[in-house]
Amino acid sequence: MGNKINSDDLSHKTSESILGPNPVIGAPTRDLISTARMVMRQTVKQPVHSLKHIGRLGLAVKDVMIGRSDIAPTPEDRRFVDPTWSQNPIYRRYMQTYLAWRKELNTWITTADLPEQDVSRAQFVISLMTEAMSPTNTALNPAALKRFFETGGKSLLDGLTHLAQDIAHNGGMPSQVNMNAFEVGGNLATTKGSVVFRNEVLELIQYKPLTEEVYERPVLVVPPQINKFYVFDLSPEKSLARYLSVSHMQTFVVSWRNPTKSHREWGLSTYIEALKEAIDVVLKITGSKDLSMLGACSGGITTVSLLGHYAALKEKKVHSFTLLVSVLDTQIKTQVALFADERSIEAARRMSYQHGVLEGRDMAKIFAWMRPNDLVWNYWVNNYLLGNEPPVFDILFWNNDTTRLPAALHGEFLEMFKSNPLTKPGALEVCGTPIDLKQVKSDFFVIAGLNDHITPWEACYKSARLLGGKCEFVLSSSGHIQSILNPPGNPKARFFINSEMTDDSKKWLETATKQSDSWWQHWRDWLHTRGGKRKPAPELLGNEEYPALEPAPGTYVHER
Repeated sequence: MGNKINSDDLSHKTSESILGPNPVIGAPTRDLISTARMVMRQTVKQPVHSLKHIGRLGLAVKDVMIGRSDIAPTPEDRRFVDPTWSQNPIYRRYMQTYLAWRKELNTWITTADLPEQDVSRAQFVISLMTEAMSPTNTALNPAALKRFFETGGKSLLDGLTHLAQDIAHNGGMPSQVNMNAFEVGGNLATTKGSVVFRNEVLELIQYKPLTEEVYERPVLVVPPQINKFYVFDLSPEKSLARYLSVSHMQTFVVSWRNPTKSHREWGLSTYIEALKEAIDVVLKITGSKDLSMLGACSGGITTVSLLGHYAALKEKKVHSFTLLVSVLDTQIKTQVALFADERSIEAARRMSYQHGVLEGRDMAKIFAWMRPNDLVWNYWVNNYLLGNEPPVFDILFWNNDTTRLPAALHGEFLEMFKSNPLTKPGALEVCGTPIDLKQVKSDFFVIAGLNDHITPWEACYKSARLLGGKCEFVLSSSGHIQSILNPPGNPKARFFINSEMTDDSKKWLETATKQSDSWWQHWRDWLHTRGGKRKPAPELLGNEEYPALEPAPGTYVHER
């Protein structure tokens, strides 16, 4: 790890690893401890198996010491990029001994006589231990030593200062971003618009059209409840709200309120009733009889639940919709689901009810330990050992600007995670109506990320097949957040399209066509086809009944 050169790599790696938009449970401490005990018991339960691997480790270490080992970090492992690790004999042996120990420990547990779920949990606990004990996390890190001498010891003082600040203000976790570098409404969320409606749950922002003509059918964006809306309006060059506004679309975005304990009873129906109000306001302001919607992550779950409710009522207020990195079928294998058994789900539900809310800060901390190298130890080295300031990166500022989930909604998300009701007609009820997604027959557009480990693309594909309308499934070449923030002009951007939604996602990909650049333009064209006629853009935002209340980004986004 270099002295300063890794700041951009650090930030972008982290942006692909953040787990914030997932309102699930993480890994309870009690389960981690019981899994650690299970791992320890395996040494006694299978002594022959354990001794065999101890012997293999001994031979591997012997090869390291006599200079015959060829064990090396994987190309993805950026911790050992400093040339000292490969060129200095002592450091090379130190690194190789660590890698041999980590490899043998993992082989020992994966070949142990344990059920598959226990092996996965044990691997997770072992990875927490082995990544914490990496030689790069110590004061012997050659990059840290070089930095110390280059700065005359100032890097050590800076690192200790950062550590003290994080203990005092960040719950003891290394800061991922310099939170003083950004201001919402200052250098973030700056696209011109106004709040045109506010109820207890949300503010509705209408953006100023940036073209002389607009399509008559507006677009309403529904963000996840666990993060603030301005992921859709970060910097001007990667603002989806601005892109829609320059693409002749009348653009509205929901800004959810940050709930407090007094809102503990807000559930999915509460959010859907608030959205129904917002939709009626959009239609009255624009004069359109229906609109297009976009839902992202948990906002996608909320959107399809609303559409199922509309379908049950025979309401036709939504002409088409888009889902971004949204999983509706929760039968997926991810690290997030590793500890999601009945007992843990019930404990998580009980805890949020006791507090009235699920704190976004607490959830972010739990999820950071799901990917400790990317979300913890990278920053330990950067902030404390090298004495560098945390990176300045807008996506990480947004991710750290956390919100809360009301206890009732969190409980419903947990229940959905457990019972998977959207896959069964009538198993979920919202606002007094049963939901059957096959009755949602609007055209819809789905975006998934090829490298998304949070909402795997295969799960997004499987989820898309639950709906009754015609689907345009698009697979972006990026990960979770970069799939959303994917403006045109990125020479590395690619996406796959295939009009045949076969049963098998792998077959879909095998026969898909690869396109260069961003999917935004492809989506824009899809929206235009369903946008109705063009008409002169409105000169003023809102209307007589719903006048502009205040400039975007509004009030709710600033609530802590």
